[in-house]
Amino acid sequence: MSHDLAEALRQLLGPDGAEITSLQRLSGGASRETWSFDLVADGGVRPLILQRLRGGGAAGSTGIPMGVEAALVRVAGRHGVPVAEVVTSDDGSVLGRAGMVVARLEGETIPRKLLRDQEWAGAVGRLGNQVGAALAAVHAIPTAEISGLSTTDQLAQFRAILDGLGEPHPAFELGFRWLEAHRPAPTAPTVVHGDFRLGNLLVDHDGLRAVLDWELAHLGDPVEDLGWFCVRAWRFGSPLPAGGVANRESLVAAYEAASGRTVAAEALRWWELLGTLKWGVICIMQAWGHLSGGSRSVELAAIGRRVCENEWDVLGLLPGPPLVVDPPVAVTPVAPLHDHPHLPELVEAVREWVEGDVLEGTEGRLAFHARVAVNALRMVERELAQGPGPALAHRAALSVLGCQDDADLAARIRSGSLDDRLEEVRAVVSVSVVDKLRVANPTWLAVEA
Repeated sequence: MSHDLAEALRQLLGPDGAEITSLQRLSGGASRETWSFDLVADGGVRPLILQRLRGGGAAGSTGIPMGVEAALVRVAGRHGVPVAEVVTSDDGSVLGRAGMVVARLEGETIPRKLLRDQEWAGAVGRLGNQVGAALAAVHAIPTAEISGLSTTDQLAQFRAILDGLGEPHPAFELGFRWLEAHRPAPTAPTVVHGDFRLGNLLVDHDGLRAVLDWELAHLGDPVEDLGWFCVRAWRFGSPLPAGGVANRESLVAAYEAASGRTVAAEALRWWELLGTLKWGVICIMQAWGHLSGGSRSVELAAIGRRVCENEWDVLGLLPGPPLVVDPPVAVTPVAPLHDHPHLPELVEAVREWVEGDVLEGTEGRLAFHARVAVNALRMVERELAQGPGPALAHRAALSVLGCQDDADLAARIRSGSLDDRLEEVRAVVSVSVVDKLRVANPTWLAVEA
């Protein structure tokens, strides 16, 4: 496969006699492959990056066409946004699937390295101000110079997506209902990056080097990008609420100074809540990319269990009493029918093998996916230890509300028929989300600002 791709890249980029060398697949997003390579031509070597759509459909992607993205990045660069130079794009006629080639720049994109390695401490300390300035430049891009970007009511869009997935989530319905009732005043639409966060920013030792991955760009409210940057998922364990690199106040101050705009705290919170809900829905979409067979991937499968993180954060962002985490209910073990090793012991054995032998013998993408597999196996271990108690308790709590299941509860929240019992509903939903988090990611249960 890599040989065929190298030949396609040579045809796309090279003059006669050009070579493609050092072709290596990197860890990519849910909807795209990322490849690093060198173009050797005319006695020189040019380091490049290819981004190409994944095969089998782009799980979780609602992005713009690659050609539109390439044109937008070129325009952004002309207007002062730090970007990687676009070399060329292809609609798939040469590369097999749509792709874009950009200059390969030096720097780091992996959030956990940036936030944890002392090597990057100085650069990360400058990111808050640089992000504010970069977003101001994004939102100042003249809309008349670009085409192919749409304006969408994202509240309606993601509610429709969730309905189409057939997977009801009462916590999200509480979020949708509040967001609909508290929309910010409309503003003149600007270019919105749509996925501005660590992971999509290239950082060198001077700070922000380039803004990457413009596939979700559209026209809309500029505060959307600031709210998305503050979504808890993009803090990667840092206590700082603005992308893990700053507090909200300093981010807003830097943005206001560079843009001349004023950002209301209420609007920022609204967009942070919507961003949290959106990421939860996207996690469901990505999991279904795996479950449908469109793009089989342990990474996409595991992302489905991250939905409850977003449910918890939605509940925490909604007005109301603080969320309370009660201690877990003790589980009475049932003697298994089968011989040793019992199911938990089998899972533990596989997890230990992946965590030891596989991780020690792999690197790059394989090592990353091995870590994902270890996390997935830990979820299985915790779910087996939890037993059926939480599911039975949730069914009883639903019965008290007069609901048959979560689908019934979600429909009643949407209709408003439980508005006079919202505090009780929120309590039932939060308990169920806590039980899911105790399996998926217990560390997420600390309430963060």
